[in-house]
Amino acid sequence: MNLSECILRIAGWKVKLAQPDYPKCLICVAPHTSNWDFILCELAITSVGRRAGFLMKESWFFFPLGYLFRAIGGIPVSRKRNGVKRSLTELVVEKFNTSQRLTIAITPEGTRSLTSQWHTGFLHIANKTGVPLLLAAIDAGTKTIYLTERFTPTGNIDADMKAIKRYYKQFTGIYPDKFSAD
Repeated sequence: MNLSECILRIAGWKVKLAQPDYPKCLICVAPHTSNWDFILCELAITSVGRRAGFLMKESWFFFPLGYLFRAIGGIPVSRKRNGVKRSLTELVVEKFNTSQRLTIAITPEGTRSLTSQWHTGFLHIANKTGVPLLLAAIDAGTKTIYLTERFTPTGNIDADMKAIKRYYKQFTGIYPDKFSAD
């Protein structure tokens, strides 16, 4: 048993895994209602011997935090190149296309506050790169973190988002009043 698995077990959390370790994949994580979500997911992925990166503004990668963030999978994002602002989706697609092995976890809600307007960038990234899109769920009701579903995007962003939200409706966030899959 590794340290991450031990910490989760002591805290009463379980991890359910039913997806292979793909060389490249995108992990959609919800509900995202607390800062604890990040810690729980980081512990969950390392408890099964894997690693997942996460996107963060480049400005947060200053000394000494930059070393810590990189060590735990942080990927600094600068949306400007040569003074030209670029979309985050373009940057992540480029990162996937130039990497041999890459897993990135993204929270489609984009906030810990209540919102029903989820970001669609992860669907565009999955469509443009062809990497597997895995659905990870944090269920505070059962204290279980799931990485059991693979979603195949159809290219119809609205229909895909409805299907993904339908999947996540069964889960309870750490703060249930801050989660909406409607």
